Amino acid sequence: MLTKLLELDRDLFLYLNHQHTPFLDVVMYWLSDKYVWFPFYALLLAFIIWKLKWKAVYVILALGLTVIATDQFSSGLMKPYFIRFRPCHDPYIQHLVRLVDKCGGQFGFVSSHAANAFGMATFVWLLFRGSFAGFGWSMLWAAGVSYSRVYMGVHYPADVLLGALSGVVIGLLFYRFYEWLLRKNYFRLRNL
Repeated sequence: MLTKLLELDRDLFLYLNHQHTPFLDVVMYWLSDKYVWFPFYALLLAFIIWKLKWKAVYVILALGLTVIATDQFSSGLMKPYFIRFRPCHDPYIQHLVRLVDKCGGQFGFVSSHAANAFGMATFVWLLFRGSFAGFGWSMLWAAGVSYSRVYMGVHYPADVLLGALSGVVIGLLFYRFYEWLLRKNYFRLRNL
């Protein structure tokens, strides 16, 4: 059963990885590059501070912990435990992989990009779900970042799917942590 799933994952990867165009090569490269997103993150933090005032301290703390937790879960725990080769390092198919940029580390299960993006997107979506509908687009952004990793040849679809799932769960947990911080502070201030 597991062998069949891994074969399906490999076949789906090869299909998706071979859907290249010069335009998409550029778009996926930029979607995948974590440094390109720093201005977006700065604008997001500025918006959070502007919108939430003093509560922004708790948001920034919880959001920072979300990214640390998703990154450590994916890179520090999952990759060394499962030691699944990235497609571009997999001896069975590496000669078939269309690589847009460098390959990265040897192991890829689960995708840190997907975990980090979906962790942030889940937290931000939950934070603004009632007041700012545009933040629902955060999930679309996370999906684009995640898909870019398959397109670029550095992750299998299962790496991305399970990375995204772990990011959603961790983002939800740290959003609950943020809510707990707010309640704790509220009661402390109320009793003064």
